[in-house]
Amino acid sequence: MKRPLVWEIIWIAGLSIGGIILGILSVYFFGTRSSINITDYPLKQPSILYDRTGTHELYRLYDEENRIIIGHQDIPDGIRFATIAAEDAHFYTHHGIDIISMARALKVNFESREIRQGGSTITQQLARILYLTRERTIKRKINEMFLALKIEAEFSKEQILDTYLNAVPYGSNAYGIETASLTFFGKNAKQLTLAESALLAALPNAPTYYSPYGNQNDVLRARQQTILSRMYELGYITSPELAAARSVDIIGEIIPPKNHIIAPHFVFYALEQLAKDYTKETLQTEGLRIRTTLDLDLQNKAEQAVRNGAKKNLARRAENAGLVALDPRSGEILAMVGSKDYFDATIDGNVNVTTRRRQPGSAFKPFAYAAAFEKGYQPESPIEDKPINFGPDGSGKPYTPRNYDGTFHGMMTMRDALAMSLNVPAVQTLALAGIENTIRLATRLGITTLDDPKRYGLALVLGGAEVRPLDMASAFGVFGQEGVRHDIHPFLEITDQKNEARETGFDQEGIRVLDTDIARKINSILSDNKARTPIFGPNSPLAFPAGTIVAGKTGTTQNFRDAWTVGYTPFIAVAVWAGNNDNRPMAEGADGIFVAAPIWREFMNDALIRFPQTGFTAYAQSGTAPTGAEHFNDAPERMIYFDKKTGREISPEKAKKMKKGRVDVRSTR
Repeated sequence: MKRPLVWEIIWIAGLSIGGIILGILSVYFFGTRSSINITDYPLKQPSILYDRTGTHELYRLYDEENRIIIGHQDIPDGIRFATIAAEDAHFYTHHGIDIISMARALKVNFESREIRQGGSTITQQLARILYLTRERTIKRKINEMFLALKIEAEFSKEQILDTYLNAVPYGSNAYGIETASLTFFGKNAKQLTLAESALLAALPNAPTYYSPYGNQNDVLRARQQTILSRMYELGYITSPELAAARSVDIIGEIIPPKNHIIAPHFVFYALEQLAKDYTKETLQTEGLRIRTTLDLDLQNKAEQAVRNGAKKNLARRAENAGLVALDPRSGEILAMVGSKDYFDATIDGNVNVTTRRRQPGSAFKPFAYAAAFEKGYQPESPIEDKPINFGPDGSGKPYTPRNYDGTFHGMMTMRDALAMSLNVPAVQTLALAGIENTIRLATRLGITTLDDPKRYGLALVLGGAEVRPLDMASAFGVFGQEGVRHDIHPFLEITDQKNEARETGFDQEGIRVLDTDIARKINSILSDNKARTPIFGPNSPLAFPAGTIVAGKTGTTQNFRDAWTVGYTPFIAVAVWAGNNDNRPMAEGADGIFVAAPIWREFMNDALIRFPQTGFTAYAQSGTAPTGAEHFNDAPERMIYFDKKTGREISPEKAKKMKKGRVDVRSTR
């Protein structure tokens, strides 16, 4: 007996429905992710640089997603309820999909004959943010639905909402409620008012269109008001709360957009160092927390001193200045000001002069004297300041240097010659010490730019080779540390998103690079205001009140293109440069003592409050002192012994008792 046609239709329909169900189940189990773990999903976070206290943000580095993830306790109920009112009124009752909202969206899409609304729940939006694209297709929508079902099956509503609020974009590169709150209201999310929460809840629906920095503020305000009304209808707020929130001029509370950066020259120097070990993608997405060495109080003092000095120096045709301060005990950069104004393009303000090569003038002289002391000369060694022809220079002309004051001072000691910064004795001293020896010593102390020794002649001691202010501060700091050098570094600690240490221990044990007593001799000379008085006067910026002992040295280059002051105590080393970035000469008489030293002194006055000086240890007096007055003969060779393991100098007696492989022997020649 033949079956009725209706049964065939039912049978075919049944098979079709079964196939559809089977297809849906297949998509559910095989077409979506097999495991969902939204709480551990690696949301992109920017890396943030902080000052040394870890409490002041200097800069954040991100690509597109500028996000700070916060915990449940830091998300106020106001933003939770405002978000639900704006995006998903049935959030607490559905299981990932809201059939009513979907039907409403389907009607709109059918009438417009295109996908204009999605009817997506907060859970569906979260699924799309974490795992899918924003393409408007049926396939993506089905995947979104099934992922939402899985998420709802595995996580609580609070976990879902917390993750959504940390993940969703609010526009202006602000991802997550914490960054959105900081961006638009300058406060943490937990401090948001009801009116502010309603405005932020309006943004994810169309971040660009509703942007507070756009041209649709009237529309944004209307949407915020609608959200507040919906919150009242859903029972989340009372009538008085609604009235109070609606009366707020919320658009007027929006803070202007800004590129937040503190100490920009230091920040970009630090980023250059980070780039040696971390990729750009890592820094932009993995949320590193980088505690730098920057002392924000000293940085502010340094910026003020540079601004004040640069303003006064305009009368001497010097447009710019820079300052860098280090802790010589560790190599930490405490302050770095690369120009008087990073954002002033007319002076190339973004150029960091503290890391650029500039001629140091007489500020280089202490290295030559230290090299001479290594050969056995002493501060008390006599040397004559008189006209001397040192032979042809690089151009073939006779090299006959002159002193700054245009006169010669006759017989004197090396102490007085260096303290008064006399040129002719300095060139004699370099000849006695040897150019190569002096270059090696300066390099040991931390000068990194003497990379073409054959180019330098005796004019090296008068600043004939370019150096970096950063290196000069470090090298002079070695004198203050009695011959021990610490590598320069801008970091204290780097941690990841979970606050687990990535890198620590940037302060390395110092390495002895100079004999203790030689360093003490340089300290004694550079802090001897009486010895420098005949040239600089008794009350120069290098002169401190009785009981305050600070070492310092100025420098000025030919044609007044560069002016320097470098000074230090055992606790801080500071280098200041003044001049013009484009190498234009300053006015006649724009010496280091007049254009750089006042900046240095203003900063040191503040720094010494933080780092009280304790003076320098006196050097051992020698019974004999080779003369450099008339002959450039070498002093007797001396051997210095170092423990290879610690880098520290040891006595000849101790060296004899140690194994041969543990001892490093260096000659003073």
